[in-house]
Amino acid sequence: MNSTLSVAVISGKGGVGKSNIALNLAYALNTMQHKVLLLDCDLGLASLDVLLGISTEETVENLLEGDVPASRVALQIDTHLSLIPAASGSYSLGDSEPALQSLFLERLNPFAAEFKYLFMDAGAGIGGSVQLFSAMAALRVVVVTPEPTSLTDGYAVMKVLASSYGIRDFFVLINQADSVKEGESAYLRLAASCEKFLSFRPLQLGIVRSDEQLTEAVRQQKPLLRYAPDAPAAKDLAAIAARIHKLHGEMARRLTPGIALRKPERRMGV
Repeated sequence: MNSTLSVAVISGKGGVGKSNIALNLAYALNTMQHKVLLLDCDLGLASLDVLLGISTEETVENLLEGDVPASRVALQIDTHLSLIPAASGSYSLGDSEPALQSLFLERLNPFAAEFKYLFMDAGAGIGGSVQLFSAMAALRVVVVTPEPTSLTDGYAVMKVLASSYGIRDFFVLINQADSVKEGESAYLRLAASCEKFLSFRPLQLGIVRSDEQLTEAVRQQKPLLRYAPDAPAAKDLAAIAARIHKLHGEMARRLTPGIALRKPERRMGV
C-alpha cells in the first residue's frame, strides 16, 4: 500500500507567497510523475482556485458536511495533480468539535492515501485551523521572507505549535530573497532565535529567489513551473521539490500506509 507524505505549508503572516509555494512544489512533484493531492486549507479565504483560474461549486466544505465524497470534490489539475479547493468565508475546523475533526480525517484519509504526496496550503497566522492542519501533517514547511516582520511571525507560529502540540520539527523555506546569500542570512537569524528561546533548530529546506516571472505567472493564473520552467525561481522550487522527494524516502518507515493525516493531540491546559 502507498505511504503518503503529508506536507503542511504554513506562514506566520500573509503576503509571503505561501500559496504559490504550495502550488508550485505540488506541481513540480507532479512533473516528476508522482501523484499529488493539493488541499486548500485556508477555510476562510480560498486562493488556490484563483491562482489556477478555475471555479467549482464543490469544496472542502462539502466534504466536511458529508454532501459529497472527496473523490468528487477533487479536481484534476494536471496528469498527476489533483486539487480539493476551499470556499471563502467558511468556519474554522480548528475551533470545531473534536467529533467534526475526526469526521474530516475519516472522509479524507482513504482518498488522500491514494496519493504519494498531500500538500496542505494552510492559512496564514496562528489560528486554530492552521495549528490543526500543521499538527496533522508529517512534515511542516514554514514560509518566510527576509523581512524582519516575516521572520518574527515565522518564529511565532513555530513557538505556538511547539507549545500547543509539542511539535519541534520544522523546515524553513526562505521566499522572495534577492540572493542566496540574503536567504542564508535570514535563515540563520531565524534558526538562532529558535535555538536560543525555543531550544530547537528548524532545518533549512531551501531558498527561492525573487523573480518577476512569478508575478507574470500569477497574472496568467498558471504555476510558475508551467509558465516559465527555466526561470530562476522555478529552478529553486524544482530543487526544493526534489529535496522533499528525498525526505519522503528518509521518512518512509515513519509513515503509516493508508493514513495520510494523523489525529493530533493537543497538550492539556493549552
